Amino acid sequence: MNRLEGKVAVITGGGTRGIGRATAARLVAEGARVFITGRRKAELDEAVEIIGAGGTAVSGDSGAGVTAVPGDITDPADLDRLYETVRAYGRGLDVLFANAATASFATVEQITAEDYDRVFDVNVKGTLFTVQKALPLLNDGASVILNASTAAENGTAGFGAYSASKAAIRSFARTWAHELTGRGIRVNAISPGPIDTSGITELVGEDNADAFKAGEAARIAIGRMGRPDEVAAAVAFLASADSSFMLGANLHVDGGENQI
Repeated sequence: MNRLEGKVAVITGGGTRGIGRATAARLVAEGARVFITGRRKAELDEAVEIIGAGGTAVSGDSGAGVTAVPGDITDPADLDRLYETVRAYGRGLDVLFANAATASFATVEQITAEDYDRVFDVNVKGTLFTVQKALPLLNDGASVILNASTAAENGTAGFGAYSASKAAIRSFARTWAHELTGRGIRVNAISPGPIDTSGITELVGEDNADAFKAGEAARIAIGRMGRPDEVAAAVAFLASADSSFMLGANLHVDGGENQI
């Protein structure tokens, strides 16, 4: 399927071995030229090598492929550099997947100002300015997809700051969908449930990862955790004209977690 043939896409957090990288691979497979960004250059380079057709974008190049632009979405200068690279490609921007996020476990008694600032700086402020700075580049009829989470609707103990930040993302999707309709830009959110990524090990530690994953799988109606490529398929749908009548929506990819 080449639903995104000739389209230009940006994915934040695109180098991580999880949803971002899987989505980059899926959009490239659908025919898009994809620009990925993230803080870890080694992971970005690995993503480019695995997905293939990487390298520096050249104005006028119409082929699918992936280009890595290292950067931190909490740094306005890094976002400017990302979008300057996209601008130099010369085709505007058709798809923006604001995916980059961070998380931490801390109860209301335990959370510190540093915990709060880190989560909200990346998840909320970073997403806000990722979208704001993209606006001049977005082509009429573009698709903006915000990565929310089923955590925004749950009361998982110890996950308060993360859940609240993702609730803000869901709210952004509604507001921005309303604000950008005049340009035909569709803004939607996607809410993954528990997805089996390397981020879980980073969050809970290698010694606890297997037990954590087993516990997550046991409580999901479908009986397992999700895969990054399953989320990527949903993002590709929202990025394409197949979702042309969806606006301000929140698409759950959660194995029934919040549905049954």
